[in-house]
Amino acid sequence: MSGVMGEDSLVPRARSRLPVVCTGGLGLLTLLFAWLLDSDKFIERTGMIAFCITVERFIHSMCLFAEEGLFHSKQRYRGRINEIFQTCFRGHVILGMCAIFLMLKLQWSFSEEQWSTMALMCAVYLLLKCLGVLGPCPVEISEICEMKKMNVAHGLAWSFYIGYLKFVLPGTFLSPLHCETILELLLVRRLILLPLNAKVPFKPEEEDTNVVFQENLPELERDTAGVRKRSYKNSVYKIIQNNEAFSCVLEYATPLLTLYQMSHESSAGFGERERKQQVLLFYRTLSQILENSLECRNRYRLVLLNDEHTGDPHYLSREIIQHLKQQDGEIHMDHIQEPPNEVQPVPEEGPIGNINGALRANFPEDPVSSNPTLMFSQPQSLRSEPVETTDHFNQPNARRWD
Repeated sequence: MSGVMGEDSLVPRARSRLPVVCTGGLGLLTLLFAWLLDSDKFIERTGMIAFCITVERFIHSMCLFAEEGLFHSKQRYRGRINEIFQTCFRGHVILGMCAIFLMLKLQWSFSEEQWSTMALMCAVYLLLKCLGVLGPCPVEISEICEMKKMNVAHGLAWSFYIGYLKFVLPGTFLSPLHCETILELLLVRRLILLPLNAKVPFKPEEEDTNVVFQENLPELERDTAGVRKRSYKNSVYKIIQNNEAFSCVLEYATPLLTLYQMSHESSAGFGERERKQQVLLFYRTLSQILENSLECRNRYRLVLLNDEHTGDPHYLSREIIQHLKQQDGEIHMDHIQEPPNEVQPVPEEGPIGNINGALRANFPEDPVSSNPTLMFSQPQSLRSEPVETTDHFNQPNARRWD
């Protein structure tokens, strides 16, 4: 459950296929224009240009193959020539070379002037490629990295989820000391803070005095990576505003510390602008991962903190309370008028029935009231096997199957 105020203006969306569509459309229009200018030699010139481009790509791939085969065969490919070949040669280049070979076999001939023009085109292409003029622009590199999940933020988000959140989120509940009702005990209010500047304080109260530490929750332990009973501990904080107090499990996303420290290491090649982009990409990736996780869904809230709040000593507490109220509003269910002849729910048995019974004991239903009593079930994993807990409607005309 990720709630961000003004998320659309901060978090970048995935890039669309608009450049591909525009390029294809302009290419077709250019071909039509060239055909209108000289329709007699259109096919001949088109074939010659396609021939040159294919040969240029093949020569460049041969250069890549020489580098990988001579110096990286054992270290990167374990001596497998077929893997080197697949890495250096794209499928369309091989098909193009096969088409050229077939054309030469069928005695497709060019004049000396055409051969000279094609040789000149190949030479210009190879020189421009060598100088980096024809290389991908930063936008293309960014798109490739996002599409292939090759960014620093992708790795950090997956590491944060698999190594920590996947284990901690399903097992964290508020302590009974912080809950006044059973409903509050069942609803986990856990906030994960992500500052845009990636600057994570050691203690939240250093950023805002309205955030007060209460106590640590019981530790969760598991054996991992050779460490026996590695412990995971979470803290409960009280946020105070206008004589109101709100309690929640609060923590910063620790991988942002890595991004912050990388931006201060010259060898990392990671500036402030790149750091902010990676933080936003980290937020987007982590949101997608957690939303698709059955164990973690609805057990968290990501809070993206804007770093343009200098001079406001209580910015953090206001943001936290705003998100807590928004979360309560999403969970809150308004009372509705009970329709006539409404079928009363059948009492449930087992642990769920015990909780419902406790709720009815603490909040007895007024027999005259028309407002229905809400029944809450104990949180369970969404991957558990479905259990039938209700009978068929007890209506006089309902058809029963034997």
